[in-house]
Amino acid sequence: MLFVSVSKGQDTIRAPKADTLALATDTLKKDTLTLAQKNFMFQDTMKQPKLSNRWRKVLLASSIGAYTVGSLTLLNVLWYQHYPRSAFHFFNDNAQWCQMDKMGHAWTTYNSGRVIMQAMKWAGFSTSPFQVDMGSLVQESMKWAGFTRTQSLIIGETFGILYMSSIEIMDGFSQKWGFSWGDELANVGGGALFSLQQHFWHEQRFQLKMSYHPTSFPKLRPNELGSNFAEQILKDYNGQTYWMSINIASFLKKTTKFPKWINVSFGYGATNMICGKPNDVINIDKSVGSYAGDGQTSELITANGDRYYFTRYRKFYVSLDLDFTKIKTKSKFLRGLFCVLNGFKLPFPAVEFSSHGTKFQPFYF
Repeated sequence: MLFVSVSKGQDTIRAPKADTLALATDTLKKDTLTLAQKNFMFQDTMKQPKLSNRWRKVLLASSIGAYTVGSLTLLNVLWYQHYPRSAFHFFNDNAQWCQMDKMGHAWTTYNSGRVIMQAMKWAGFSTSPFQVDMGSLVQESMKWAGFTRTQSLIIGETFGILYMSSIEIMDGFSQKWGFSWGDELANVGGGALFSLQQHFWHEQRFQLKMSYHPTSFPKLRPNELGSNFAEQILKDYNGQTYWMSINIASFLKKTTKFPKWINVSFGYGATNMICGKPNDVINIDKSVGSYAGDGQTSELITANGDRYYFTRYRKFYVSLDLDFTKIKTKSKFLRGLFCVLNGFKLPFPAVEFSSHGTKFQPFYF
């Protein structure tokens, strides 16, 4: 070490040079920072839950199993138990319901994979549509079990496809329906929309959402379109709208001031559908015939012989939406709630386009 001599009377004080003092100070700071980091890591480790990796996996698998069994049982009660069973068979329904049922399959598969991925994040899988920052992902994987991104993607999409395929198998044993390859293609499409975005962007920039509003059609055919609100959400395609909600800020620079939680949504729906096929004749005794009309008109015959005609048509929408995943919160409960809510389109003003013209909807859901 170099010193400088300073004389004062008979005494000589040897002081360190300025550059040497600065070097020593920097070294001390680095040592102090290292100790602080080690102390933080120790405290962080002490905060880890005592639940073992194995039991975290067991808890996740049990939850997924309970969700699968419970939801399929509920679907059987609300839907299939009202119709006779049959031997397994195939069924081509691609021309029915203006393909609204296919949109429902894609929406269910997409959001099943999305919710399962959020659960896997909790259980230690190192990817999630709700965590874009890779540093956070690594930290989460260290806290929990630490599965690879590839593993989580495969499990998430496989669950979604198998879940919806099980519904197709139930259709295959129903006398009224059958296994539909069109439905299965929609299942795969919904899963691919999720997994491809997760693989390349680590987030969901294109989000498939749904909204529903009650209509007057179920009272005409309650067995087909639902006799209560819960059934109508599933069966009344007239009130369903499916949305492709796009997060604009995800395509802009990170320094953009455009609100990250605002989406632009493009919707699709249809109306005047009292049956699946567009040219059916529906009698009050529930028998179905064929109406030789324009190919898009169905006929309903009541008990007193009155005849009503319904010409179905498609509707398209442009609206705004909210991306709940862009709302920052430290609450695990709110993150879980936002995960569920992000599968549904919020009511907003919308512009409707159809063969009946253009219409402004001040509050559309």
